Amino acid sequence: MNEDIQVNYYAIIPAGVRYNRELKFAERLLYGEITALSNAKGYCFAKNKYFADLYNVSISTISRWISHLAELNYINVELIRNENKEIIERRIFILDTPYTQNNQYPYVQNSTYPIRKKSKDNIINNNMIDSLFNFIINKEKKIPTEFENLEIQIIDVLEKYEMLYTQEVIKYMQPANIEKIKIISYSLALAIKENVGYLLYKMNREQIISLYDECKLREQEYKNTDKEIQSFPNYYYKSLKGQLLKGRGPSFFVPKNENIENTSSEEDEEGEEI
Repeated sequence: MNEDIQVNYYAIIPAGVRYNRELKFAERLLYGEITALSNAKGYCFAKNKYFADLYNVSISTISRWISHLAELNYINVELIRNENKEIIERRIFILDTPYTQNNQYPYVQNSTYPIRKKSKDNIINNNMIDSLFNFIINKEKKIPTEFENLEIQIIDVLEKYEMLYTQEVIKYMQPANIEKIKIISYSLALAIKENVGYLLYKMNREQIISLYDECKLREQEYKNTDKEIQSFPNYYYKSLKGQLLKGRGPSFFVPKNENIENTSSEEDEEGEEI
């Protein structure tokens, strides 16, 4: 065991994790280990090799377990890089826990792309956004496959936030406002899909739009810098999700001193294990 890692005697595994049938029993145990290791600093910085040695499994197995926990929104994984873009530390934060985290780092990061190539399928692109928007303004069309069985919940949320528009109304809108409606609508739908829609009560329509405008300002501010936002829809969605999870995990704003990358993966482009 790494002497720098101080393990708390007690691990916390809430009912949502213990009885989630989507999780392997080993993943549930790993979650508990992460809570134990998070006690000192509010986050876990152990590498995959530490867990692999602990549970006598391969590093790639640990990587899959951690990715799965992140996909289910039980943990948030952040990679901290130095000025040369080299990974210097990984931090794992618990997002669903009864005790308070000491995390001071952002949910939204400069680079919104997941590191592991396999995860890039989940990147929001214009086709995905347009597909949902076309469904909204053409009610006779079928909802995109990625949102199947969620149509009622999504329409209810979009109606609540007054994001349901007709083709007639859209014709008189400026392109920038149409883009805003598209991205906000898709982000709200994605919140439903990723099981954080129940937290939307925290924000009203004005706050959601204000957050969009703030993200646009940051997009301009960071343009042509090392913090340049590569994908605005991803940046906005992670900002929205960060606000919804505020108080349960990392917050929205990006710190000035550290280059931290948010990801649900544990490997970089070259497959570096951290």
